[in-house]
Amino acid sequence: MMFRSLGKVLPLYSLLLLLGFHVADAFAKPALIPSPPQVSASSYILMDATSGEVIVEHESYVQLPPASLTKMMTAYIVESEVAQGNINLYDEVPVSVKAWRTGGSKMFIKEGSKVLLEELLKGVIIQSGNDASIALSEYVAGSEDAFADIMNQQAQLLGMTNSNFMNATGLPAEGHYSSASDLAKLALAIINDFPDQYPLYSEKYFTYNNIRQPNRNRLLWRDKSVDGLKTGHTEEAGYCLVASAKRNGMRLISVVMGTNSENARAKETQKLLNYGFRYYQTHELYKAGEVLTDSQVWKGALDSFQLGLAEDVIVTIPRGQKDDLKAELKVDNVIEAPVAVGQEYGRLLVSLDGKVIVDEALVALEPVPEGGFFK
Repeated sequence: MMFRSLGKVLPLYSLLLLLGFHVADAFAKPALIPSPPQVSASSYILMDATSGEVIVEHESYVQLPPASLTKMMTAYIVESEVAQGNINLYDEVPVSVKAWRTGGSKMFIKEGSKVLLEELLKGVIIQSGNDASIALSEYVAGSEDAFADIMNQQAQLLGMTNSNFMNATGLPAEGHYSSASDLAKLALAIINDFPDQYPLYSEKYFTYNNIRQPNRNRLLWRDKSVDGLKTGHTEEAGYCLVASAKRNGMRLISVVMGTNSENARAKETQKLLNYGFRYYQTHELYKAGEVLTDSQVWKGALDSFQLGLAEDVIVTIPRGQKDDLKAELKVDNVIEAPVAVGQEYGRLLVSLDGKVIVDEALVALEPVPEGGFFK
């Protein structure tokens, strides 16, 4: 495909994008960005929740036991079923012997009783109750094994390619694993897909049957910007934490797996969050449907048509480097009618320090039918 580069100003960065350089470039101080912090964890990742870009990662695709981080998927599926109208937050869920007898962290529900689904969901998210997780899994799918099948199907839909779930709790089981990268994707889905339920992840305490238990996420007390998500621990998995925080409109998601203590998982997570907020920034460059240029069209009812983007373009870059972004439009040399809305006719390239960080399709924003005989 032949392209032509357009020497015209794009709306965001004025002459910077046209010329590719700033007049003051030769005199500007370079942004000072230190190396990422040393994190004592088997695997970790720090991701911008808005752009989806990874700021820091180490062994984030390695399959590891997720412990109670598993319950994020359990809660996600329950929330999805509620949203679809298949179940209701005010349903009374029966408690089986299996749910009641399950060891580990508990909500302390009683065998043979019925508990509001909303209360069980709180018990899973806030208190990490294994008994609540099993009760919900049985209610949704009939059995925990059947629920695990649903978990794995949902994982595939979310692009969690390094995960396999054998149960709803995260208790040790052969073949039960996930990765830091996958759990970050799951956290993002929880935040975006079910915003009405997400505040549960920031609750510090949960009381059921007159038993008050704290959320094990210590960062909820230490850092006001942290508003979720989930802790996990088994002997095999070590101490794990998926956290999210929002400061000045920027939201980050971090995952640490395999630390050696409750305090360590909080401390190592705080290192990642502080680094991301201090040295990186999210920028919305262009909006979906925004007109970036006009292009000539041959044999059409119109002489030209508008080109833009099908989706927002958002980037995460080191602070102080916004003015170093360079953009280029490449439009097809010859475009003939008919033109359909959404059809690709070129590329938008945005680079930083010579590296392309955005490569998006330029699409038609309006249709152009074929012209008549004399057009």
